[in-house]
Amino acid sequence: QVQLVESGGGLVQAGGSLRLSCAASGRTYSTYAMGWFRQAPGKEREFVAAINWNAVITRYADYVKGRFTISRDNAENTVYLQMNSLKPEDTAVYYCAARRGATTTSASEYDYWGQGTQVTVSS
Repeated sequence: QVQLVESGGGLVQAGGSLRLSCAASGRTYSTYAMGWFRQAPGKEREFVAAINWNAVITRYADYVKGRFTISRDNAENTVYLQMNSLKPEDTAVYYCAARRGATTTSASEYDYWGQGTQVTVSS
């Protein structure tokens, strides 16, 4: 069992930066692939980024590639999402998720989810 708690969201102006954190509990956290997803009002949850258990493999959605960076610290049981050059269209609730096995962009394939953190980008 893995429990996830996101933090670091907030209000930022366009062009600014935020770093989201996702703290995980559970002794097997370091063996899980981790992902970040987001959901804007009236829209479906969409993939943002994912990282495999040892951080060798990372994947990004095209709309965040070059602006967002996913990383993890297994000693601290934490995964991060560094978000730079933020745009108003990045406004959403951001969720972290965990799954056994390889990274995937499909939300349905993740086993555990956090409660989400709000990111609002003003123009």
